[in-house]
Amino acid sequence: MCGIAGYSLGPESRVERTLAGRALLTGIAERGADAVGYAYRSPGSPISVHKQRSGATALIDRIGVPADATKLLLHVRDYTKGHPSLAANNHPVRHGAVVGIHNGIIKNDDLLFAQHRIERAHPEMSVDSEIIFALAERSRGRTAEALQELYGSMAAAWLDEGRPELLLARGMGRPLWIGRRKHELFFASTRLGLELIESYADVKLRKSQLAEGTIVAVEHGRIVAKETFRPDRSFEEEPLPAIRAPDEARSCLERLATLHAAAA
Repeated sequence: MCGIAGYSLGPESRVERTLAGRALLTGIAERGADAVGYAYRSPGSPISVHKQRSGATALIDRIGVPADATKLLLHVRDYTKGHPSLAANNHPVRHGAVVGIHNGIIKNDDLLFAQHRIERAHPEMSVDSEIIFALAERSRGRTAEALQELYGSMAAAWLDEGRPELLLARGMGRPLWIGRRKHELFFASTRLGLELIESYADVKLRKSQLAEGTIVAVEHGRIVAKETFRPDRSFEEEPLPAIRAPDEARSCLERLATLHAAAA
């Protein structure tokens, strides 16, 4: 069980980038405390990645997103495969030009790496999530077809230095909430993440869940392409509690309120 969140903003958006990142991180803080990280991208710049082995509370003060950034990914980790002592296993995960975040479990990652003759980005990496982003990089234009090879559960998001959009995909077994306005699209594993954006960024969002078996491309806060795929529904997973780190949730909420009051 992990938590993912982030946004795509149009150039007209007046949403304060760092504040929005802190609100979204707070909204997913309860879903893991083994590692935390974020990545952002500004127009014309490479993807910048920051991650550390801690819960969300230890990062919330340190988040810094440039005012011209248009895309953000956030992740809290409750690890299952790929020990967090190796930074490359933690999210956001980079494979080549792709940087992504994932909530779920992929059971056939080693098999797919071997079948496609894809090398791991780091020789000691073992995190299952990497295969999603390896396939995404290899299959540009055929990503929906590639996702059908995965066996497991998935909600994922990624940025690709070879294309301009934010990509969101939901397989089966994991939530993925989306909140939209004219120039903004926010996403999170929890509805709370979107509600905190509404409260702290003073916006009103149209909220919904991305349907299972859907991949969308988002540019300037708008969905510009949408495809469907067929997740392997034979996969059965043990039910997991949604709240893995309640202390992180409480402390992040307190810190977010304090930081917001100090900036007002």
